[in-house]
Amino acid sequence: MSKKGILVVFSGPSGAGKGTILAEYLRRSPKAVCSVSATTRKLRPGEVDGVHYHFVTREAFEEMIRQGEVIEYTEYNGNYYGSPAGPIRRQLEEGRDVILEIEVKGAQQVRAKFPEALSIFVMPPTFEELRRRLTGRGTENEEQIRARLQTARVEVAMAPDYDYIVVNDVVSEAADRLGYIIEAARCSRKFNQEFIQDILSQT
Repeated sequence: MSKKGILVVFSGPSGAGKGTILAEYLRRSPKAVCSVSATTRKLRPGEVDGVHYHFVTREAFEEMIRQGEVIEYTEYNGNYYGSPAGPIRRQLEEGRDVILEIEVKGAQQVRAKFPEALSIFVMPPTFEELRRRLTGRGTENEEQIRARLQTARVEVAMAPDYDYIVVNDVVSEAADRLGYIIEAARCSRKFNQEFIQDILSQT
């Protein structure tokens, strides 16, 4: 079987609980890591370069784009955000599973470049529960919450493009399901193409 790590695309609407599930899963799974994105925005108080983001200049980011060294990127409020390819490749070769917590447009870019990637979409149990979670944050007004919910409907409509769906009803159980899916993917045909060809070359 392949000794490489699995590249996991992890998406879902704001409020679905992606970060909470990942924190629980990573606590249990020391060989799994979250990819650290690169950005051209300024470092904020309390942030650490290489931990929260890789902070780079706009010129450096655009050179990474030209060299194909970002596997997905977007521009938001005048700044680039993206997933640097180098660290991801190194971690996969070391046998670590690398999880990209990214929005649906970035996920499309990754799947186009890495068809072997495992894609997982996190769903709230209901839209009413999603509204409750967004309201419970206390960080946005009603108009902003309505906009979030509208965006969520667009994103949920893209869920059929993903390999698996995880419903986040109970965080610990959702983290369990994430682990089961990654372990099953380790045995999949899609992930073991190189291993299959290596076996065939020995005959």
